[in-house]
Amino acid sequence: MYKKVTEKIIEKLEQIVGRENLILDPEKMADYSHDEFWLADIASMPELVVKPRNTEEVSEILRLAESERIPVTPRGGATGLCGGCVPSHGGIVLSLERMNRIVEIDSENQMAVVEAGVTLKDFYGAVEESGLFFPPHPGEESAMFGGLIATNAGGSRAVKYGVIRNYVRGLEVVLPGGSVVHLGGKLMKSSTGYSLLNLMVGSEGTLGVITRATIQLMPPSQATRSLIIPYDELEDAIETVPLLIRRKILPMAVEFMEREVVQITEKFLKKKWPCSLGKTYLLIILDASGEEEMARLSETVAEVCLEKGALDVYVADSADKQRLVLDIRSKFYEALKAGMVELLDISVPRAEIAEHVKRIHEISLKHGLWLPTYGHAADGNVHSHIMKARYEGGKLIPLAEDEWRKKSDLVRQELYRDCKERGGVISGEHGVGLVKKRYLSYVIGEEEIRLMKGIKKIFDPHGILNPGKIFD
Repeated sequence: MYKKVTEKIIEKLEQIVGRENLILDPEKMADYSHDEFWLADIASMPELVVKPRNTEEVSEILRLAESERIPVTPRGGATGLCGGCVPSHGGIVLSLERMNRIVEIDSENQMAVVEAGVTLKDFYGAVEESGLFFPPHPGEESAMFGGLIATNAGGSRAVKYGVIRNYVRGLEVVLPGGSVVHLGGKLMKSSTGYSLLNLMVGSEGTLGVITRATIQLMPPSQATRSLIIPYDELEDAIETVPLLIRRKILPMAVEFMEREVVQITEKFLKKKWPCSLGKTYLLIILDASGEEEMARLSETVAEVCLEKGALDVYVADSADKQRLVLDIRSKFYEALKAGMVELLDISVPRAEIAEHVKRIHEISLKHGLWLPTYGHAADGNVHSHIMKARYEGGKLIPLAEDEWRKKSDLVRQELYRDCKERGGVISGEHGVGLVKKRYLSYVIGEEEIRLMKGIKKIFDPHGILNPGKIFD
C-alpha cells in the first residue's frame, strides 16, 4: 500500500527543510519510534524524521508524501500514552518541534495564537506574564499544542473549566494533499456550516496536521485553595461530589485517590502527604474572586464532606502547602511507572465511579494483579494502572513476564466490559492511538465506526496520514 522513502525523496525533502532538519541516523531516529507508552512492543522505526519550520514547509512535505504514497506520522512532544505518534508503517515522522512560536497574546480579545510546537510550560509562562489565565491543565507540561488539540486533552480542571476543545477558537490545518485550511478564528460564536474545527479536535492527527491554533484565555482567579478530605470508604468520598454540586459548589478540580497510591508516591518523592487518616482521599481545589468568597466556599465544602462521613478536612491555604499537595498528586504516574504495563483512561458517568472502582478491586483480587486507581471524581475519568506485580502487606511482589502479560490482557478486557455496561468510554482524555483501537468496538457501534472511516476517507483518500491509529 505504501512506498519506501528513496534517495530521490530524501533529496526533495532536503530542498524543503535543509539537510540539518532531516534525521536519518538510526540511533537518533530511535527517539522518534515511540511515545510514553511503557511497553516497547509498539515501537516502530521511521525511515526518516523531518522537522519543518513553518506551515509552507509542512504543506510541501505532505504534497510530496501524497504524490509518492509515503505514510506521514505527525509528532509533537510525544507525551502520549497510547502510541498515537508511533510511525507504525514507517515512512516519515513529521516533527513539529521547531514550530514553537507564541505568535500573539491578544489581551483585548483574550486570545492567544500559537504554533503547534509550543509547549504547555512556555505557554503558561507567557499567559501568566500577560495577566491572563489558561484553565486546562492536562498534566505533562512538555506536551505541545498540536498534540494537545489532536487528542482533546483534559486534566483535573475539566469539571469546572472543560477540556482543550472548549478553548480552541481557530485552527490552521494542512490536509494530506498539502492544501491549507483556516477554521474558525477569534470568534466566540459560529453557526456557519458544519464545524470542521471541532472535527479536527481529537482526530489524533489522522485528518490533517494542525500547524497553528487560536486559543481562548480568561482572567485569572484571585484566590485558590486545596482541601484534602480523608474517608474510610470510597463510596462516601464519591457520593460527596453530587452533594457539592447540588449546593452550587463547582470546584476547579475534584480528585479521588486511594491510600496505597499516596504511600508509594511519598516514598518515591521522599515527601510527606499532610494527612494520614482514612483509606481514601478527595483532593478538592477551589478558586474564587476573593478571600471572602473563598472562606464561604471552603466552609460549605467542609460541611458537606463531614456530613457525608469525612474524617477531617485539611486546608492547604499557603502557596507552599498547595505546592506540596499538588506535587505529590502530579507524581502518581512517575511513582508507579517503573512497574507498570499500562495506564487506563476509562470515563464513566460520575455516579458510576464508586461501583466501577469496586469492580476494579474485584478484578484485581480475581487475577492477583495490582490495579492502583485514582482519577477525576467530578467528571468520571478513572485512571487504573495495570501493574506487573501484586500488592501484599504494603509491598509490591513482581510477577514473571509470561504471567503478567496473560493477566493484563484479561484484566483490560474485563475493565472495558464494565466500562461499557456503565455507559462509559475507553478514553476520556488520552485518545485511542494504537493501543486501544482493538477495543473501540466495545463502546462504539458499527455504524459510528463506519461513519468515522468515511470521514477519514474524505480527508485522506490514500490513507497516508498517521495510518493505523484509532482504527485500521
